[in-house]
Amino acid sequence: MKTDIQIAQEATMLPIKDVAASIGVTEDDIELYGKYKAKLSDEYFDKIKDNKDGKLILVTAINPTPAGEGKTTVTVGLGQAFGKLNKKAVIALREPSLGPCFGIKGGAAGGGYAQVVPMEDLNLHFTGDFHAITSANNLLAALLDNHIQQGNELEIDTRQVVWKRCLDMNDRALRNTVIGLGSKLDGVVREDHFVITVASEIMAILCLAKDMNDLKDRLGRIIVAYNYAGEPVTAKDLEAVGAMAALLKDAIKPNMIQTLEHTPALVHGGPFANIAHGCNSVRATKTALKMADYVITEAGFGADLGAEKFFDIKCRMAGLKPDAVVLVATIRALKYNGGVAKADLNNENLEALKAGIVNLEKHIENLQIYGVPVVVTLNAFVSDTEAEMAFVKEFCESKGCEFALAKVWEKGGEGGVELAKAVLATLENKESNFKPLYEDNLPLTEKIKAVATKIYGADNVTYNPAALKMLAKIEEMGYGHFPVCMAKTQYSLSDDQTKLGRPTGFDINIREVYVSAGAGFVVVITGAIMTMPGLPKKPAAVGIDVNEDGVITGLF
Repeated sequence: MKTDIQIAQEATMLPIKDVAASIGVTEDDIELYGKYKAKLSDEYFDKIKDNKDGKLILVTAINPTPAGEGKTTVTVGLGQAFGKLNKKAVIALREPSLGPCFGIKGGAAGGGYAQVVPMEDLNLHFTGDFHAITSANNLLAALLDNHIQQGNELEIDTRQVVWKRCLDMNDRALRNTVIGLGSKLDGVVREDHFVITVASEIMAILCLAKDMNDLKDRLGRIIVAYNYAGEPVTAKDLEAVGAMAALLKDAIKPNMIQTLEHTPALVHGGPFANIAHGCNSVRATKTALKMADYVITEAGFGADLGAEKFFDIKCRMAGLKPDAVVLVATIRALKYNGGVAKADLNNENLEALKAGIVNLEKHIENLQIYGVPVVVTLNAFVSDTEAEMAFVKEFCESKGCEFALAKVWEKGGEGGVELAKAVLATLENKESNFKPLYEDNLPLTEKIKAVATKIYGADNVTYNPAALKMLAKIEEMGYGHFPVCMAKTQYSLSDDQTKLGRPTGFDINIREVYVSAGAGFVVVITGAIMTMPGLPKKPAAVGIDVNEDGVITGLF
């Protein structure tokens, strides 16, 4: 059986200018990054901004398991399937982070015959967007420490510096550091921290900004520290905005590549959903809606994280209204939730399936809270039995959802036609009455409680004293109307990754809270979640290589 990277490397790609032309984008509308990658120009969006919006379809999933779910694979395959049905469709995805590529998860280009290509470029440096974000983040950090060194005119309290450096790599040794060691000329000694680039507020800002002016306004509002009087110090106060924006001037433009079947794909931005807001850029999504009749996008991890943030942060801020949701599950993952060991997942086990399907049930209920029609799809594996698939189909239909099998990993677009037809039927027969989970004017604690109790299923919310104190300060500073961005384990509906299925009788513990004033949300850290991941005992990096001809192996 061929690996994903072998399939991708054997594919015949079209020049990206030809892919663009297939959707009405001229060569003057794109900025080429070689033959197979391009950025869409600012002038292009101005040209199409008055076009009617297409239908917006979100693809999300149950909680991830070691058994695999294939959310991105289904997203890509569904886009290809729309092409098989002669529908004008564009896919809108996130860019992968280097951290998971070299860590445990692998790449994020889809899989099998439902991939976006060139997959090696996408999973590695791509068009340099993440490097630009990292540089802008760390420029702000350097300017901050230089200001303190050069006399500290803003009276920054070095014990209240909240801006962290970043790196697009899993490196636990950088979570907590001390900087400024050495001579007096080497800076002021203080404790510092790193986050992974995809958790940087600048990543969130880039993904939420509507244009360069909005980007600069948001950058200026970033709170980097507090002064001795307890007042916020911003990037604007440090006169950092112009230089940061200069580093991001190309990164703000959406990237275009293609699927294995030459469906256009806009791949732009990549905040993690377990520690950030988990959605591709507003600019890419809004551009895609003007380009095509159907836009298929995804949100990270399970629907309790990615979909919740897509609805409550991205759609709220950008004025987007999703028309349908595709919820991805696998028989294997449902049986894993039912207590089956990974080694035994290929065996038929209806009892375990019945026990584990409660995880799918909760995600269906959660999505229905938002008033958006739901289509459930099983990402098919050869080990799935007729009895198991029939049980899931009957269960989903009893919950008022359309149901379809997806065989896109094996068959590409052809394997997604059944799903595409189910989505089209849902769009035609069911109206979306989308509404966010909570109102802007609720207190922050009530917003947190709404997500914890209604989406996660918690009984209550508990707070570390420092988190409660910070919530009060955030509201006092005038940010109480912001939505909340919950940082939580992706593996469970609770904040304990060992609790599978549909856990009950638990509380959500809030460990830390801070405001991302530029992004426009309040970050709420639960349980043991880390904003700088570590590498596993055997990182994926040890299996990656490149030969003398430049051919990469082992990258998924």
